[in-house]
Amino acid sequence: MKNVPHLPLAGWLGLALGSLLAYAASAAETTPCTASGAPERPLKVESYRIPSEMPGIELFIRNKRPDGVKAFPADRILLYVHGATYPSETAFDLPLGGFSWMDYLACRGFDVYLVDVRGYGLSSRPPEMNLPPNDHPPIVNTDVALRDVASAVEHIRQRRSVERINLLGWSWGTTIVGAFASRHPERVNRLVLYAPLWIRNPQPAPANGAPPAPEEPLGSYRTVTKDMARKRWLANVPEAKQKDLVPPGWFEAWVDSTWATDPTSEKTGLLRAPNGVIQDIRNYWAAGKAYYDPVRITVPAFIAHAEWDVDTPAYMAYTLFGLLTNAPWKRMVEIGEGTHTVIMEKNRLQLFNSVQAFLEEPDPRQK
Repeated sequence: MKNVPHLPLAGWLGLALGSLLAYAASAAETTPCTASGAPERPLKVESYRIPSEMPGIELFIRNKRPDGVKAFPADRILLYVHGATYPSETAFDLPLGGFSWMDYLACRGFDVYLVDVRGYGLSSRPPEMNLPPNDHPPIVNTDVALRDVASAVEHIRQRRSVERINLLGWSWGTTIVGAFASRHPERVNRLVLYAPLWIRNPQPAPANGAPPAPEEPLGSYRTVTKDMARKRWLANVPEAKQKDLVPPGWFEAWVDSTWATDPTSEKTGLLRAPNGVIQDIRNYWAAGKAYYDPVRITVPAFIAHAEWDVDTPAYMAYTLFGLLTNAPWKRMVEIGEGTHTVIMEKNRLQLFNSVQAFLEEPDPRQK
């Protein structure tokens, strides 16, 4: 296990952390716990890398927990897994309004972890990402991501001497943690699926009856600009609601810290993301096939979805909810006036509070 200091890992990392610290300074009169509405308590933060199953590939881990607590029960340990394009730490641990979702959980007594799948954030980047994207086929598909998450889960289980932990996935991350829970239910306590990806509804046939145009082959990775990210974020939001959806400075704090995790972005202005997930969408979700079987999930499950989510529309969440037939209990929450990225919007506390209630409550089934 290699420690990763919070000061620069390399010159490019300084911008990422500097952006976070500068934004957090606006709430200097509070601490993360008091800002989140919890009693004041100091938090312990560790950032480090663990080996993957592949030599030379390391996975970035961050752990945040109440300082001074030496042991945690399984139901108070959680691992977060990111989506298809952006890393974990710049969303789950971005201190907006003085606190992040990671802070929110840790301030309430949880031992919280995040992981970057290889090719994302501060984890190792496969060598194909240093070459033109058309030189290689898509890299880091869901099979690979599942192995990375399995490595993180095993690391946490051994570190805390527990059999099970809670899993929280966002978007593509729901596929990864859902598949893991379906294959290893004995290692999962409770499962949270935020903006879950599921089988896409068939596209209507062209009016002229012509077959759809064939899709272009994908390269090893794709690139995203900051402007593309902003437009995608607000794509399904009514124009009259766009101005107040994201509080001032929040988008800039997120986008600057996210782009700074890519060591080439300072020169190119682009964020690179592996294309394995896009190839999987073509092979599975857009082709009418599921990557995993939700019937095999036998742990309590929670689905969170937001009204204006254009990336994973509501029908996906409702369909998946109906297929969780062997979860001992399940719940779904629909959040009004939110997008796929409600985690960083004005209504984010509705997401945080509902997930927290699910994680903390006793088994609600009548005995």
